[in-house]
Amino acid sequence: MFYAIRHFTRYRYSHTVWQSMMEVRMHPRSEGSQRCFIFQLSVNPRARIFAHTDARGNLVHHFDLPQRHRQLTVISDALVNIDEQQPLPETMDYKAWDDLQEMTEKKDYWDTMMPSHFARPSPELEDLANEIGVAKRDGRSPLAFLTDVAAGVYRSFTYVKKSTAVNSPIEHALRSRQGVCQDFAHIMITLVRKAEIPCRYVSGYLYHGKENADRSADGATHAWVEAALPGLGWVGFDPTNNLVAAERHIRTAVGRDYADVPPTMGTMKGKAETELQVRVRVTPSQAVLPPDEEFAADEEWSQFLEEDHQSQLMRAQQQQQQQQQQAQQ
Repeated sequence: MFYAIRHFTRYRYSHTVWQSMMEVRMHPRSEGSQRCFIFQLSVNPRARIFAHTDARGNLVHHFDLPQRHRQLTVISDALVNIDEQQPLPETMDYKAWDDLQEMTEKKDYWDTMMPSHFARPSPELEDLANEIGVAKRDGRSPLAFLTDVAAGVYRSFTYVKKSTAVNSPIEHALRSRQGVCQDFAHIMITLVRKAEIPCRYVSGYLYHGKENADRSADGATHAWVEAALPGLGWVGFDPTNNLVAAERHIRTAVGRDYADVPPTMGTMKGKAETELQVRVRVTPSQAVLPPDEEFAADEEWSQFLEEDHQSQLMRAQQQQQQQQQQAQQ
């Protein structure tokens, strides 16, 4: 399945600020069954955009805007293909816990097994673990345990947009029993790490479609978790929608929790209140989305364009076919 993704972010300031510095993590990863063919990042006002790959393999873009401005707009466009994934095995032997321990002793998983900024134990979390029956293994294999954790988090919380903020600790959601995908991912990560299973946070996008009854909101980014299992590698679980991550989940970055992988992270110089506007559009398409009205409204943009080799070949073949058709006409 090919997807065209547009991620629109705009910061409006109540007063003029004179510098903005920002990191952007919106570039979909190319690994496993997922391949990003085209990525374009556009910034207004114009700024020179740099890129690097961080220690976890996330593609990070960054820029410095050393001029006065009242708003900052960042738009990313990507074309991604996700191949059909093999279904998980229906069962896993209980001795896989021994295989898991051997795996974690041989490889470096320590940062996905320790508490982190947003994913840390608390008395409220212990109460939830007992409530949903995941405080102990109770004869379950690692795969069955993970499935039960995802289902338990799904049952125990109501999805309510804007019920928490991006910097809210998990206790807010645990006490109110409502939250958003970020909260549910952090809660599941903490429960899974407590069971000594490596678990990490995944940021990205979810294609909803009219035929899918997802709880998470359309028009926004999404978050889920990945757990490392012997013989299977990193397996994605979406506790917000009680799903195994598959062809509709588009991965942009992985980290210990949200603090490692926010879509935008930066600072500005000046005293001003900030208004943030975010829109996300995920559309089945074999081409990037055309500019929309809001994109075209701004006059000057700086752009970072990246195409992989296969995408360049596809574009060259399309141009060659067009030339042949024109010659035949």
